[in-house]
Amino acid sequence: MLLLLGLSGTYIFFFNVDQRTSNKRSTKVFSSESRPTSVRCHHKNDHSIPVHYPQPSSYDRTECFCTPVHNFVIVSMQRCGSGWFEALLNSHPNVSSHGEVFLDETKRDNFGSIKKILDTIYNLDWKSSASKNDCTSAVGFKWMLNQGLMEYNKEALAYFQKEGVSVVFLFRHNLLRRYVSILANQFDKEAKPLNGTHKSHVHSRFEAQVLAAFKPEVNVTHLPLYLRRIKEISHDTIASFKSVRHKIVYYEDIVKYPGQVLKIQEFLGVIPRKLTSLHVKIHTQPLSKQIQNWLEVYERLKGTEFEEFLGVK
Repeated sequence: MLLLLGLSGTYIFFFNVDQRTSNKRSTKVFSSESRPTSVRCHHKNDHSIPVHYPQPSSYDRTECFCTPVHNFVIVSMQRCGSGWFEALLNSHPNVSSHGEVFLDETKRDNFGSIKKILDTIYNLDWKSSASKNDCTSAVGFKWMLNQGLMEYNKEALAYFQKEGVSVVFLFRHNLLRRYVSILANQFDKEAKPLNGTHKSHVHSRFEAQVLAAFKPEVNVTHLPLYLRRIKEISHDTIASFKSVRHKIVYYEDIVKYPGQVLKIQEFLGVIPRKLTSLHVKIHTQPLSKQIQNWLEVYERLKGTEFEEFLGVK
């Protein structure tokens, strides 16, 4: 049952500009055709990066007309560090990533409904805690694979191509660790050990230790098949959107190599800076100390293509 749960939970952009972060968001961005001819914007034009000049209907963005906007989307799976990753991006004053906007199934009944939301986000009319007072120069959201993306992959691809949306693929190298995280998160939803509250992400070491205390028992019978299927889904997703501007990143690489965060910011067309997140990692121990039936798992994966997952932290 837990194995099926993990599998079902799976289907789940650069313009180097003179970004004036002191320019506050007042309440019409000019399109490239409608910008005042008397005003010259001095910035380096990188034609490989699609940019736009949105004209929000909810506020006036006149002070930011020299700041073009790059559209992006984070494509990921549950328990791949996307919450932590998005929090990092949102700590940048010029980046707004609005979370899982299609978490509610009613918002993705058909692509017409999806398109309305995409249009609202990329026109800077979507309101969330990620909305910024400074001039936004990169705007996007998280689209998880179990939230309609692959069901409407052709329509989404056409939209991304037309609207110049760049894709950031965020996955994990160690799929076994991801699976353990899925099982632990499901346990937390049911048991709610933190004062009766379910938390997918925590902001204190104490909370992390409480959640990490649970050691799931992994069904090893179909484990290799499950891991192989998750790997195939990742590859299929990338193949479906490889024709649009994209960047593939892995959670482990971002954690291990700080330079990855700078490269991602460059990809999004914003001025690189140190980014921060309040998220605290839950599972920090070796897998041998996180899985109840570790010896069974070890023997099942030893000698397979997934053996490398056993020793990776």
